[in-house]
Amino acid sequence: MEKEKLWTKQFMIVSLINFLVVLMFYLLMVTIASYAKLEYNASTSTAGLVSSIFIIGSLIGRLFSGRLIVSLGSKKILWIGIISFLVTSCLYFIHIGIGFLMITRLLQGIAVGIVGTASGTVIAQIVPQSRKGEGIGYYSLSAILATAIGPLIGIWLLKLDSGFNWMFALNVIVSVISIVIIIISKLEVPVIKLTKGTSHGSTSFVSKFLEMRAVPISFVALLVGFSYSGVMSFLSFYAEDINLVEASGYFFLVYALIVIFSRPITGKIFDARGANIIVYPCLVLFAIGMILFSQATVGWVLLVSAVLIGVGYGNFNSVAQAVAVKVTPNHRVGLATSTYFILYDLGLGLGPYILGFIVPSSGYRAIFLSMAVLIVICIPIYYILHGRKDKILLR
Repeated sequence: MEKEKLWTKQFMIVSLINFLVVLMFYLLMVTIASYAKLEYNASTSTAGLVSSIFIIGSLIGRLFSGRLIVSLGSKKILWIGIISFLVTSCLYFIHIGIGFLMITRLLQGIAVGIVGTASGTVIAQIVPQSRKGEGIGYYSLSAILATAIGPLIGIWLLKLDSGFNWMFALNVIVSVISIVIIIISKLEVPVIKLTKGTSHGSTSFVSKFLEMRAVPISFVALLVGFSYSGVMSFLSFYAEDINLVEASGYFFLVYALIVIFSRPITGKIFDARGANIIVYPCLVLFAIGMILFSQATVGWVLLVSAVLIGVGYGNFNSVAQAVAVKVTPNHRVGLATSTYFILYDLGLGLGPYILGFIVPSSGYRAIFLSMAVLIVICIPIYYILHGRKDKILLR
């Protein structure tokens, strides 16, 4: 029997748009704090807020876009997100004060949250049901590539004269390119029609913004994202602390390469045999990787931990997203996508803030080791919330 087609024009277009938007997200994430300090003489804590307030905006964008997709459709919401991204990109050229910069970051975070939810929903709608895990795995590689390339471009632009202006200009250019791509390609997205007798779901207030069937796996993703957030935020400080700065420069590159090569394989296995055969080994490997990461004294150990974290955390993320979509009726896929990323981003956003209070008293090694313990705890939590009924739900 011939496989249903995965690499359609729509699939590649939406993946490219997601890559471009996430690229700019990470490019500015690693540089905007420096801009706030140089341009507005902001304190370190204020500069950190300028960077992290973007995450708050993203959560707001995801919360409301999931609901709007149900009524307006994913294509219209994608348009709203891309146009909002263009407008907010232009606001960086207005120099009023640090307060206005924070507002700009918040608004652009909302725009990115809208784009991310809409593009993820489009992918869930156009990927064949029999290849859902494989398709979402390939799609999520667009974000992985962006997380590896974005910071490199940002650091390179920092070295140029008027480097920040180049960054802001690139933001605008990427927005325009995304709009042109959608227009030229005549992006078509199937409209999910409700059959007679089918409602949008529960009439409760919460269900208007969250898909409750996606909450269990999304909660596990929150804990797993929290466990990884310290690596993402504190790697540079930790590397200086343990004198492995040179090796740390290759950490995310190794991580990205491992994810790129492993996700297509795990996606196919998920479609054939369900989530459990992927999730349990991934959590175990992630925990081992964090233990090695926390105890690294030489460069090769740090990079081996990057391999294990890439296989473990990197593949759990895409499989969990696929589960959130598969357990949800088609007409609520937009809410399922936003629910997943709201909780997942919440873990990534809260992690650095909470762990930052613990670091001064315990040190980096202790917090990373404690994250390994949390990952192990996630195994029975996953079993209770989803694993024990995986085969029944995903038939």
